[in-house]
Parts: sequence; C-alpha cells; structure tokens
Amino acid sequence: MKMPEGISKLTNLLTLTGIHGGGDIPLELGKLRQLRSLGVMDVTEDTADALFASITRLQNLLSLSLEAKWSAGKEKLTLLDTFSPPHLLRKLRLEGRLENIPSWFHSLNNLTMLRLGFSHLEEDPALALQQLPNLQNLTLWHAYDGKQLGKEFCKAGGFPKLEILSIASHVLEEWTEVEEGALPSLQYLHFHNCSRLRMLPEGLQFVTTLKQLDLLPLNDDHVERLKPDGGEENYKIEHIPTIRFLPVSALKFSPPN
Repeated sequence: MKMPEGISKLTNLLTLTGIHGGGDIPLELGKLRQLRSLGVMDVTEDTADALFASITRLQNLLSLSLEAKWSAGKEKLTLLDTFSPPHLLRKLRLEGRLENIPSWFHSLNNLTMLRLGFSHLEEDPALALQQLPNLQNLTLWHAYDGKQLGKEFCKAGGFPKLEILSIASHVLEEWTEVEEGALPSLQYLHFHNCSRLRMLPEGLQFVTTLKQLDLLPLNDDHVERLKPDGGEENYKIEHIPTIRFLPVSALKFSPPN
C-alpha cells in the first residue's frame, strides 16, 4: 500500500503498517510523532537515508517492522550504522539480507522481541544479541548461514531474560555447547526446518527452566539418540516436560495404491 496523501495530518495516529517505502513516505513519517507501531515494506537503499532519519524522530515508537524490496534474490535490507533507534523500542522485525548486525543493536536496551528473517548472516548474530538485557523472544528465521553453533552462541550469563528461542535453518547441522549459566530464563526452544541438525548442545540439561522443545522436522537418526530407552542424548532433554518432534521420514510422500 502506498502512503495515503495527507496522512501526516493525522498527528494522533498510533499504528501504521503495510506501507511501501518509496515516494514521499520519509517526509510524511517524520510528522507522525505519536506513532507506536510502524511497518514498512519494500525498503530500498535509495530511500534508506531519509527513511531512517524520519524513524529516528518517532521517539514514542514501540514496534518497528522493516522488509526489504524482494527482487530476483537482491533482497538486501539496508540498515545504516548511523541510525539511532527510538529508545523506547520493544519489538523489532527485520526481513531481508543483512551484511552484518548494525552497531546500534547494543543500544536496544528496552527490546523484548526480535525477529531476523532471511538475513543470511555469515557471522553468528548471537554474539551481538546475547547481552540485550530485556530480550524475551528471539526468532532467527534463516538468519545465519553457518553449519555450526558453538559455545559462543550462548555464553554464561547470555540472554538473561530470553524465554522463547526459535531457530529455522536449512544448513544448521550442529549446536555444540551451551555454557552452564546461559539462557537462565528460557522456557520454549523451537527448531523449524532444521532437518540437518544432528546434535543438540551439551549443557542443554542445565537449562532447567525449559518447558517445551520442538524439533519439526527431526533427522531420523537423531530421533533414535533422543529416545528415553537408551538414547545417548536423552540426558540432555529428560528434564523437559513437553517434547514435540516429527521425523523426516514421516514427511515423505507415499502415493496411493
């Protein structure tokens, strides 16, 4: 949806979502100082400077969603390192390829919810995220292209208030270790589309706050290792009340006779 003409006159507007990032949107946005929730689609490098300058002026903003313009794999989401996000921001959703985690992420002290979608980062994003003091819900949806998550992903004291962690990755094969004392508040751990995942992290058994683990789908060999009757990895998850998994073999299509 294009920005309706004259919308900047609605100075008490609280929510504006589903708008395209081109045209006069940056100029109009900067006048909507009462906005609490903003969602912008088709963000391009050409409009990034003006767009972020306007968002900086929205000091009452609590929720921000930005989506790159999708076109033949060139879905890069330009995030300026010079951007100064509204200090009250609690929810942030970024959809599109990122070169790196911007330096201003460390200032998001009030952020409670973060989704990075199709970022395809080459460096583990958790290194920049685990010190966010109030982050409660983190979704990494094809956000990291690494095959392995190491102990650096969750160091002792990392993610102090995180309750929900969701990871989707077609390439992730192994998460090696969670340091004891990391993820002290985690309740829900979800793996989606991680069919290559061969191993759950050593140290997961120390995350005693976990209430639910989802592995959808799960490599068939991994199913055997997690079984309670002799599975070599079962000790990592036996303390979790609810465990849901779907074997990869169950997804295979069987034509009718």
